Amino acid sequence: MANLNIDSIKTRTFDAIVIGSGASGGWAAKEFTEKGLKTLVLERGRDVVHVKDYPTTNLYPYELEHRNEITYADKQANPIANRCYAYREDTRHFFVKDEEHPYIQEKDFDWIRGYQVGGKSLLWARQTQRWSAYDFEGPARDGFAVDWPIRYQDIDPWYSYVERFVGIAGNKDGLYTLPDGDFLPGYPLNAVEDYFRQSVHKNFKGRHVISARCAHLSEPQPIHIQQGRVKCQHRVLCQRGCPFGGYFSSNASTIPWAQKTGNLTLRPHSVVHSILYDQESGKAKGVKVVDDESLEEMEFFADVIFVNASALNTNLILLNSKSDRFPEGLGNDNGLMGKYIAFHNYTARISAEYDGLLEYRTDGRNPAGGGYIPNFRNVDRQETDFLRGWAATFGAGRSPIRDTNGVGEELKKELLHDSEWSNWRVHSHMMGETIPKEENRVWLDTGKTDKWGVPLLHIDVDYAEDDWKRRKDYYEQMTNMFEAAGFTNIRTRDDGRRPGNDIHEMGGVRMGHDPKTSLLNKWNQLHLCKNVYVTDGACMTSTATQNPTLTYMALTARAVDHAVKSLKNGDL
Repeated sequence: MANLNIDSIKTRTFDAIVIGSGASGGWAAKEFTEKGLKTLVLERGRDVVHVKDYPTTNLYPYELEHRNEITYADKQANPIANRCYAYREDTRHFFVKDEEHPYIQEKDFDWIRGYQVGGKSLLWARQTQRWSAYDFEGPARDGFAVDWPIRYQDIDPWYSYVERFVGIAGNKDGLYTLPDGDFLPGYPLNAVEDYFRQSVHKNFKGRHVISARCAHLSEPQPIHIQQGRVKCQHRVLCQRGCPFGGYFSSNASTIPWAQKTGNLTLRPHSVVHSILYDQESGKAKGVKVVDDESLEEMEFFADVIFVNASALNTNLILLNSKSDRFPEGLGNDNGLMGKYIAFHNYTARISAEYDGLLEYRTDGRNPAGGGYIPNFRNVDRQETDFLRGWAATFGAGRSPIRDTNGVGEELKKELLHDSEWSNWRVHSHMMGETIPKEENRVWLDTGKTDKWGVPLLHIDVDYAEDDWKRRKDYYEQMTNMFEAAGFTNIRTRDDGRRPGNDIHEMGGVRMGHDPKTSLLNKWNQLHLCKNVYVTDGACMTSTATQNPTLTYMALTARAVDHAVKSLKNGDL
């Protein structure tokens, strides 16, 4: 029996364990396996194999039972998931339904989740901007949140490393607030988007409209062909899963790459309960897992553990990783774990019309989505009554005007003949930085558990006064820019979006210099348990205004490099 037990432990022992298979988890898997480490990736959801498991990817609207609409019954059953812009009939199979993993809302919060191999990398908006020196220096500059333990120059080469493998389309814009990267050719702005770019450049010093940077293969390089990916086809059906691998996802890129090494063990349906701590060695020794289907408990062991479960689940796992040494959660001596949760404020929108350039129209599709306005507020000096700033999207388009009131032959003729076109319609939405605050936090329920025996998560996160000041400024400044461009019928709108619906939750296990005020060091290691790394959104000390996924991936590649070197040196 002793020999059988030893053999069983051996089969459950690996060099590295990665919790989560989304954008950052996939990168951890790629890096570890490529460097020769036997790696176990634990994914709580089902397996999704690239191409094979994209059931709606090639369907026409009329082939979907409800023409891509969500049924009333579904809306009633899943009010949280339904509030996500991407939740539709063609994508709903990639979303966690409300009843499948409950949580406790102290205040309204939409926790949008994708439990499957690839996670939300199948659903993300694919916008990829680097942070700048300004962003990493933000907390040190204004004293809100702790100082980042790294600066732009620490992550710059890792941004490049990730960009070359992922494939990022963008232009060299030469902006201090949004550094250039290793880009594939960018997607051009259309006529009115470019007109607005010129107007802003002419009338507003220090403000810029650029082509949005996105994780799409505009011009595949040999490294992308080696991954089995080809040029983006401009279908703009990305959220269904792309059979061409035209945009980056773990499923199309990092997971298959890791599998080719022969060093990857991928285990779906594996709900991580907690990380196991060994008091004698002062290190984590493994992970306790509950099988999603059988509810069987099991343990896996490794020398190094990467937690990439997505920000709030990473907080949940670490808070639940209790031992005699860490009764409040692994590495949580300072009691800060689960606190200082932040996100992005996407509540503000603005729209208008333009009656110029009517000799042009938009027939094609732009996978980048149009233009992007990098943050220009409080960059060189504090100039507003709120901290930090906001970025924004910008897009323009025209649509045909058709009378669809007829039936039969009359309707068919109306749909087939050359129709009139509308004026240009322009639109934008804000991406506002939020300041991490101690009262924005998550914690575990002491009496209620989910079906896997894991305590339910309490989420107490909300907007604050400075978020509304930032939004007011967005309305004012965008209105000024729209008016200067000659746009008319300008309308601002609060879209009523609840916190969490931006799907950019960050923090709770933040990086910093001092173990008294942070949980992770500059290499993303837990200060008090050095063989556990956190490189997903939970590690973020502040949020900046950029879409964060590129930064997660770069931090992950950097941290794996450090972990492997530390293992070889005997430091772990």
